[in-house]
Amino acid sequence: MTVYAGQGDAHRALALLWGAPEEPRAGRSGPKPGLSVDAIVSAGIAVADAEGMAALSMRAVGERLGRTAMALYTYVPGKAELLDLMHDRALAELATGLPAEFPGGPPPADGWREAVTAWAEALYACYLRHPWVLQVSQARPVLGPAELAAMEALLRALRPAGLAPARLRGAVAALWQFVRGLAATTADARGAAAATGIADEDWWATRSARLAELAPDFAERFPLLVALQSTGGGAPEDGHREAFRTGLAVLLDGIAAEAPPGDPGVR
Repeated sequence: MTVYAGQGDAHRALALLWGAPEEPRAGRSGPKPGLSVDAIVSAGIAVADAEGMAALSMRAVGERLGRTAMALYTYVPGKAELLDLMHDRALAELATGLPAEFPGGPPPADGWREAVTAWAEALYACYLRHPWVLQVSQARPVLGPAELAAMEALLRALRPAGLAPARLRGAVAALWQFVRGLAATTADARGAAAATGIADEDWWATRSARLAELAPDFAERFPLLVALQSTGGGAPEDGHREAFRTGLAVLLDGIAAEAPPGDPGVR
């Protein structure tokens, strides 16, 4: 399922995201002690992590907190605003996966490639901790501080490469979508057996045997594909990690090729 962010009240959603003081509202008393926006967001993330996006509701979050859904509305207007807050909270974890000097300063001394790699690894890990985030469409950003900080961190890492603005925008889009795409594939693979009731080994064994019957000349028809598959091995999870590492290296090689000549710190 795809969920669009930013579907709630823009005024209140942005105020909650950016920590603005709550404005008095006619006919409503202030929040009662015992709950907070932070607690509700944490409970929402716990529900989504454990049961997936489809299970997320104000009622489910309230039950986790031992409250009714109605008790939450004093703090968070609704599910749409809660989702924005959850999305931004999850991305805030990205900073914890980066070197200590990276979030607020220049890339590490050993070069921009290492800085971009650290950023990509941190984002990849964040997505796999919270796979429901991958169902939030990027068509409309949340515009929260953590989401924007994640973009700022990537731009800071790429800055020493000296790319022209148009090339920089393309590099940023390619890197973010690459990480997101590989994380989605890994998350889907992790959940496939539970969702379908069929283990990966059984699924492949059944179809490989049938394919061999239907296409005995498979190797002759698809020699390059067979050669590529023969170089793999190990657990599927290992294959995903290898695809992530090598794919990222290819992207970084391309960015390096676009960098202005004569800068020894870029290569």
